[in-house]
Amino acid sequence: MPRPNRFYNVTRLGPVQVGSYYDGRGRTKHSAACTAPGCGFSAEYVERSAAELAARTHRCKP
Repeated sequence: MPRPNRFYNVTRLGPVQVGSYYDGRGRTKHSAACTAPGCGFSAEYVERSAAELAARTHRCKP
């Protein structure tokens, strides 16, 4: 069973949270996820700037 991700450096840009974590191979990954009810947007990126750009440009369509 895989272990859950431990996020650090979590920031909130509007309804979207951006956080960094280490994957199972020790590489740093960045995730952006919308916290609005019924939205369901989430994505993983290699660079933090890409995750923050996705968070800034995200428009919810619940």
